[in-house]
Amino acid sequence: MVLMALDHVRVYAGVPAGGPTAGVFFTRWVTHFCAPAFVFFAGTSAFLNGLKLGDRRALARYLVTRGALLVLLEVTVIRASWTFGLDYSETILAGVIWMLGWCMILLAGLIGLPTRVIGGLGLAIILFQNVFGIVGRAMPTPVQQIWEFVYPVDAEVRLGQNGPSFSVLYVIVPWIGVMAAGYAFGAIMIREPAERRRLCLRIGLSATAIFVAAGLLGLLLLPRPDDAPPALFRVLNQRKYPASPLYLLMTLGPTIALLPAAERARGWFADVLTTFGRVPMFYYLLHIPVIHATALLVWLARTGSVHPEWFASAPSVSIPNGDRWGLPLLYLVFAVVVFLLHFPCRWFAGLKARRPDSWLRYI
Repeated sequence: MVLMALDHVRVYAGVPAGGPTAGVFFTRWVTHFCAPAFVFFAGTSAFLNGLKLGDRRALARYLVTRGALLVLLEVTVIRASWTFGLDYSETILAGVIWMLGWCMILLAGLIGLPTRVIGGLGLAIILFQNVFGIVGRAMPTPVQQIWEFVYPVDAEVRLGQNGPSFSVLYVIVPWIGVMAAGYAFGAIMIREPAERRRLCLRIGLSATAIFVAAGLLGLLLLPRPDDAPPALFRVLNQRKYPASPLYLLMTLGPTIALLPAAERARGWFADVLTTFGRVPMFYYLLHIPVIHATALLVWLARTGSVHPEWFASAPSVSIPNGDRWGLPLLYLVFAVVVFLLHFPCRWFAGLKARRPDSWLRYI
């Protein structure tokens, strides 16, 4: 969640998503871990919540309700936070929260299956995701416009003939597979601590090793263009939209392997991260407008204008090279934003703990 704030500060700084220098490249690359972890552990959380509720129907209702809420928030509150406007005449974004919401709704239909079957289905969707592209491209155009939300088929999606277009950033496949795999992973998280840590290391390190082996094999077999970036950049620059199997191995492998260390972490920094982790949706809803407002103040101080035209289509922005922030300023604003977010998140975490069965559980 903290890394996600870094990526969204990068948006308002105008710094490209990756680039020729190591600083720009890794500023973007470290944030690749965010979406896979969110989706995977949302599945794990659903599994653990199901054990707490002791009723699959109650869990299904919770997932459908929260999923629908997330979809609604994506096209209202979150969109307004990105742009500070309510103009829907051009583009509507189907972003990460949109995808999380629909995946929760779909997961509600899967939880009646055995946990192993859900996990196997999730892995199959991840590995064979290209099948969804083949199927989608064979469909008629009207169906392809709907299928674009499932898997990219290069179809233009509009509300009506002359209505706004949908920018589909996060499709359902393979992310529903990631969430289903995370749900099955919940069965590992309830094992005895020693066994749980051993399995986390085994799974995480194995996934990481497979990624490294496949990445090196790709370097050897694929021709190197004349203007290609360094070999390390080529290995790490895996496809995110839609998330390829190698991208998910690269991100989820180390994340799972680090769980035992995170579980044993203590101290003030661990406490800060735990506070954010207790209120993930509240943090998400708050961090975009805080970043947006802070960035506008920085732009005003630097140039004498907040340049609203640059951010009318955020998170898609186009800022001239000469006006973009340098990395030191980007990281300074990032640190300030995370510091500011801690205080309202700590307050809301306390409120949520005092009212565990209220509507606050959906936020």
